[in-house]
Amino acid sequence: MRGRCFFSLLWVVLSANWAVALEQPNLVFMLADDCTYLDMEVYGGQAKTPRLNRLASEGLKMNRCFQTAPMCSPTRHNIYTGIYPVKSGAWPNHAKVYPGTKSIAHYLKDAGYRVALSGKTHINPRDSFPFEYYKDFSDPSQLDRAEPFSDIKKLIVESKRAGQPFCLFACSNEPHGPWDQGDASKYPPSELKLPPSWTDTPATRRQYSKYLAEITFFDRQCGALLDLLEREGVADKTLVMAVSEQGSSFPFAKWTCYEMGLASGMIVRWPGHTQAGSQSDALVEYVDVAPTFLDAAGVTAPATMDGKSFVSVLLNPSREHKKFTYGIHTTKGILNGSESYGVRSCGTKNYRYIRNLSPEATFSNVFLKSPIWLEWVAKAESGDVEAQALTSKYQKRPAEELYDVVNDPHCLKNLINEPETQAIRSQLSNQLSVWMEQQGDQGVATENLAETRQKLYRKK
Repeated sequence: MRGRCFFSLLWVVLSANWAVALEQPNLVFMLADDCTYLDMEVYGGQAKTPRLNRLASEGLKMNRCFQTAPMCSPTRHNIYTGIYPVKSGAWPNHAKVYPGTKSIAHYLKDAGYRVALSGKTHINPRDSFPFEYYKDFSDPSQLDRAEPFSDIKKLIVESKRAGQPFCLFACSNEPHGPWDQGDASKYPPSELKLPPSWTDTPATRRQYSKYLAEITFFDRQCGALLDLLEREGVADKTLVMAVSEQGSSFPFAKWTCYEMGLASGMIVRWPGHTQAGSQSDALVEYVDVAPTFLDAAGVTAPATMDGKSFVSVLLNPSREHKKFTYGIHTTKGILNGSESYGVRSCGTKNYRYIRNLSPEATFSNVFLKSPIWLEWVAKAESGDVEAQALTSKYQKRPAEELYDVVNDPHCLKNLINEPETQAIRSQLSNQLSVWMEQQGDQGVATENLAETRQKLYRKK
């Protein structure tokens, strides 16, 4: 009797595992480049995003998603490894992870998937990221074709023929500058509403128009890929996740740990699992993407990953996931970057705490050479009080900052010295210190090592 019970139980376990294997979904991740999520129509912005609007109506819109590092290279390393930047070694821009670091490509291949990356890469070394590499999703001319994305189509067709699931990371170059894709005439500069953290000048409005047009162009790319999934009959078997990456290169977004630099849009459609038209306010991070994909595929994420699966949130949007999110930025190695300007951050749903490691320094990046910034400075020098306040805030920052990101998402009013915020200041400061210690982040000392983690660094 005991023997029969044992084999019956074994059969149940094996059958469950076999069922999971049979149900492994295809996985598609669509990534913008330098897009502030509040500029997207699907999140209430001015850039028209009809296909992402539709995707959200068919699935789940995440309202409180964050990346850890507001620059292209560390963001992408973070996504694919499931490891925070300092621990992986990829915390400056143009970075590389430590030798032997594994990525989602390793784990999904071991689980029987074909794993591909089409478009922008910005990851190193390649042996840590053994994707099949294609270029079509970052090629704007693809949308001029009757059937775009031939390499991606080949991946889908071959996977179907082999009865093999696939995972695709589709990485656009839009709306990263120089903002030369899309139809800017749809966004007349004089009719645009500027964010409250910007100075209103002609160049700002002209460039904002071009940038919004590129967001719509990215939406078209997403639509073309979604149409391809439909044509090939795999849409119902595919988990699709679309995200906006870090904020735009306009001030107070990319290259900063302000809310518009760290916050991201995220939309997930997983037929039969996500509820159509649903929303979630659960805190999730890009570091959670890899373990979430692995979980959906029936694979246990390795203990080396910092991220945690949020499949439970996809199944039940009312579930919570995290209490804190984290941010890190270094200017060392970026174009026109300050020699040393490290930033660290810890946030909750309601507040964002920022620690500037070198408050005596002046913050700088490539945007400060743009016509937009030059007009901001000229307006400030002419006596405009608002322009003076914004240009000063962008370049000269105190040791600590604290913002109510619910009522002040553009982080205009620093609450660090307000009596009523001292408890949250202490909590987030302590939590940030704990996280930095866990990650091996020694602050200024870690910043001084950033150059050694860049792809082209050669020890002299």
